[in-house]
Amino acid sequence: SKIVTDVVDSAGPAVVAIRHRDGGGQGSGFIFSSDGYIVTNDHVLGEGGPMTVSLTDDTTLPAEVIGRDPPTDTAVLRIPAPGRALPAVPLGDSGSLRVGQLVVAIGNPLGYASSVSAGVVSALGRSLRSQSGRLVDNVIQTDTAINPGNSGGPLVNSAGEAVGMNTAIISGTQGLAFAVPSNTITFVVAQLLRTGRVRRAYFGISGSSRPVVRKMQVALGLKLPTLVQVVGVDPDGPARRAGIQPGDLLCAVDGQPLGSMDDMYRILSAKPPNTPIQVRVIRGLQPMELAVRVEEDAP
Repeated sequence: SKIVTDVVDSAGPAVVAIRHRDGGGQGSGFIFSSDGYIVTNDHVLGEGGPMTVSLTDDTTLPAEVIGRDPPTDTAVLRIPAPGRALPAVPLGDSGSLRVGQLVVAIGNPLGYASSVSAGVVSALGRSLRSQSGRLVDNVIQTDTAINPGNSGGPLVNSAGEAVGMNTAIISGTQGLAFAVPSNTITFVVAQLLRTGRVRRAYFGISGSSRPVVRKMQVALGLKLPTLVQVVGVDPDGPARRAGIQPGDLLCAVDGQPLGSMDDMYRILSAKPPNTPIQVRVIRGLQPMELAVRVEEDAP
């Protein structure tokens, strides 16, 4: 369709191929800043080592690793400016995505450069275990056809904005692909550019965003139409020690409304480790306040 071709025309030139110089692997990435900054999946970088980036015009440049964040499977690279402004894909707002919305995945599957597949958003708020063993929350599920090598490529909306980064497929299935949401990427990239790592307090849960019916929102005085439902709890983590249980609904941290795991990440990133935070919990329709002493997350 014209929408897909327009998206490819605008976003395609910013999609790059990332290769290890020793031939040990490859993946995709996309330029998000015209001065050469690239975002990709952390697992594409593997154990590190020298890497090159190939642009769509076959220019190949050495890449410098700026920072990595395995918990969200996100990494930032930089290439030297080749003497001209580089094409870039702007990061959009993944919070505005709707199930059924058209999206386009662009990448380099199986070594074929600039391959394109279109599909729809199948579900939102999924949790997916990254190759580091941690759960990536608020993941986008799509039915776009992606394959090995697509990892790190952009998931683009009809406006030509990257609303996600393709990160995984499930072997042996069809129509199941996943992407890290752009709002998570924006948060992580800002910290990687500033310090080279994401220093976050550790809360000790995995969760997903859950919509709240208007009647319940009004009755409980909730500021947002969604909250975080606890899916799993680290048995040795601070949340479990404070009494938080799977199935609990979390709606605020230190008075700040909580509508998604992205909100949780942003709030925790501003909290020094080993400090207490007040969490508003709803259990069995009964609100309660629990004090949680967060720890420093492992780098």
